[in-house]
Amino acid sequence: MKKVLLGMSGGVDSSVSAIVLKEMGYEVIGATMKLWEDKCNPEIEGGCCSFSATYDAKRVCDKLGIPHYTLNCEEDFTHYVIDDFIHCYENCKTPNPCIECNRYLKFGAFYQKALELGCDYVATGHYAKIEYSSKYHQYVMKKSEAKQKDQTYFLYCIPKEVLPHILYPLESFQDKEEVRKLAERYELKVAHKKDSQEVCFIPDNNYVGFIKKNSPQSFQKGNIVLKDGTILGTHEGLIHYTIGQRKGLGIGYKAPLYVIDLNKEKNEVVVGEEKDLYQKELQATDCNFLLDIDLSKPQEVMAKVRYRAKEAKAILTMEKNIAHVVFEEPQRAITPGQSVVFYMDDVVLGGGKIVSFR
Repeated sequence: MKKVLLGMSGGVDSSVSAIVLKEMGYEVIGATMKLWEDKCNPEIEGGCCSFSATYDAKRVCDKLGIPHYTLNCEEDFTHYVIDDFIHCYENCKTPNPCIECNRYLKFGAFYQKALELGCDYVATGHYAKIEYSSKYHQYVMKKSEAKQKDQTYFLYCIPKEVLPHILYPLESFQDKEEVRKLAERYELKVAHKKDSQEVCFIPDNNYVGFIKKNSPQSFQKGNIVLKDGTILGTHEGLIHYTIGQRKGLGIGYKAPLYVIDLNKEKNEVVVGEEKDLYQKELQATDCNFLLDIDLSKPQEVMAKVRYRAKEAKAILTMEKNIAHVVFEEPQRAITPGQSVVFYMDDVVLGGGKIVSFR
């Protein structure tokens, strides 16, 4: 019997994943990663890092008759996720901590723990699919059957060599309602538990307050300007702004204004009209690719510049580990710090961190 280490967050997705794996005949071990604790509010509720999440995961494992462990990963999480989150905002970038967590924790440290326990696979409740491709002659990651829930955008950074050892038990589910119905059938108390929406280590969603409390850097007032340098007002610190933002600017103009750039050197928030948000090219670094294809040649891909963005046709060219992407149509609010992810049909090619646009 093959053994699998399943990451359990206490939510319905990972709980149903345990059910599916058992039904498939695997020996399942459930594990919850202790990633972060609010030292001022250690009993705080909500999120995948809370005491209640660990309790819910253990209760599900007890009901299903599988072992459950809690893994202390706080040190790695602080280094790879929280410190990176703060550093990005200090440098006018908008980070995506879930991507870093998947890269270094869920498919990094967690995978290593699976090997230590003699497991053949790791599994999570993500909506994605792993299969062997006869076209590419390798294991590939594909989009989930549940198109509205597909999470491959957050998973492009997984090490390619780990792909054959990953299971996504929810890969064939069509939607979240189908998942909840299976949880109901097994009488799991988490069947209708709400999805966590906030960043797990900022449960009150006040990321500005979190960064100010944890960053030695001061965020000083500066000017809000148009592209030509015309001063329209003042801002309370660059940390309060991200590209595409419209609300909270506190200035009047003849047309609605949006943040179109952040200039750290001049401590300026650059604003413009909505048409100024659209850009056709970007550059990305820190790239990770899951397909063995010839990247020395330009590749036609579908690319998305944020999780909720639609995929768009583009040409990808790699030069000295820098991805140069030219879109067929301009894209809205390309944001440094976010990731651009590339697809070939429904297969994930890879992705990288956006560093600039034009």
